Amino acid sequence: MAKEVTVRVYNIGGINTYTNPFLHKDGEPITCVNMVSDPYGAKTKRTGYSTFLGTPDTAQVNSLFSWTNDSGSLTLYRASGSALYYSVGGTGAWTLPSNGTISNGARVGHAVLNNTLILGDGVGSTRHSTSGTAFTNTNLAPIASSFEQYQGRIYTNGTASYGFYGVTNDATNWNTSGTSDSSSLLIPGAGTVQSVFKSADKLIYTKSSGQMYKWDGYNLVDMTTLQGPSSPYSIAQKEGLRVWVNRDGYYGYGGNNPELISNPIETQIYNRDGDAIVGTVFNTAPAETHRYDYYSAVGTVTDGFTDRTITNCVQKYDFKKNEWLNLSMGVNPTAFHSYTDANGVRQMIFGDANGQCYQLSGTTYADNGGAIASEIMFMLDANIPEDDKLWRWLTVYTNPGCQAKCQVAVADTFQKDFLKWVEIGDMSSGATEYRFPTESSRGKLLFIRIYESSRDTPFTLYGFSVQGITEEAK
Repeated sequence: MAKEVTVRVYNIGGINTYTNPFLHKDGEPITCVNMVSDPYGAKTKRTGYSTFLGTPDTAQVNSLFSWTNDSGSLTLYRASGSALYYSVGGTGAWTLPSNGTISNGARVGHAVLNNTLILGDGVGSTRHSTSGTAFTNTNLAPIASSFEQYQGRIYTNGTASYGFYGVTNDATNWNTSGTSDSSSLLIPGAGTVQSVFKSADKLIYTKSSGQMYKWDGYNLVDMTTLQGPSSPYSIAQKEGLRVWVNRDGYYGYGGNNPELISNPIETQIYNRDGDAIVGTVFNTAPAETHRYDYYSAVGTVTDGFTDRTITNCVQKYDFKKNEWLNLSMGVNPTAFHSYTDANGVRQMIFGDANGQCYQLSGTTYADNGGAIASEIMFMLDANIPEDDKLWRWLTVYTNPGCQAKCQVAVADTFQKDFLKWVEIGDMSSGATEYRFPTESSRGKLLFIRIYESSRDTPFTLYGFSVQGITEEAK
């Protein structure tokens, strides 16, 4: 029996290219680039970034971190080329500290114990500082690249399959004789120890093989998993939940077993065409959490479902909404850091391959002056995919004055080469109505693409409605 059909999408979620599209909930986009969930249930074009401080060299920025000492003074650090630089308060120029030379191209890990900063690059001597602007080689400390404070000691990774820990309440004491009780732990199994971090009042060692072990100060427990991080630089946490990437996807860990959280974007991580995350990127992908979002820079990827390429892709996970979105940045981030500045404002900075750092903005809509191209795409079948439909009306709600445009395509297939996009014009009025032409609007599937590219105009998609009738009623 012929019937009218109406599809209302006013609760827009995250990307889902994992589930059979005929099982999608209305409002699950198959593409969403450079948009964020603000307000909840809608999508808004992300804000941009601008340069942060200068370029003391033109080498790739490999590490960014900060230290706030016991007096409340903030110091930012960057590792690039063969130097570790500092910036007082995040406003002073990048400056080379005393004994600040590192191995060329190395990444630097760090920890703090009793107002002493200790750090290393895994190649040269581990060193420490109480001033933050001058470093001293830490006698007897192991060469290490990952550091964590746990139960009043500094723990590190080390060479091969050993982890090390220093003397209680002294980041500078690594003696093993007399009253000093520094020692080492054999972390068994294949691979080398690549990272150490805290979770649920346990110390976690991860190995390059994916194995993970728990240490409580007395016992070492094999977690019997191979789902540890492939990139130690992708480990970031929010409220005790650690997230990282490996070749099977993104995992969340809160103290029990790692749990896969990236199913919705699986085809962007690996796919049959082999054009998702490049294999070597899994070993070095940087990530960070900022507010309630996890950012992971994975280079250029092509989604295996939509066959759309995302340049300088940052895969973003929203903890609060449990959804994944994509950012396409003007440059490829090589290191991230989120910190609270001297004014108490949370900031996110990142570096690039040419020695420049950038700061995310909450008010500008350009990437260092360049236009941000945003788009979101939906596939609709009105919950009757087997029936032909005559699509008749589309109503889209956006913020008035935006520069967004809309395209539609009617087809009986998902093959992108068979989609004939029709431009329906701008959406500056805030409420845009479009009547489909009868001669080209018959088909089982409707594709809607809303896109925008400007330097200074925000764009919010609140939702849309589509009306039509089954083909028998034409």
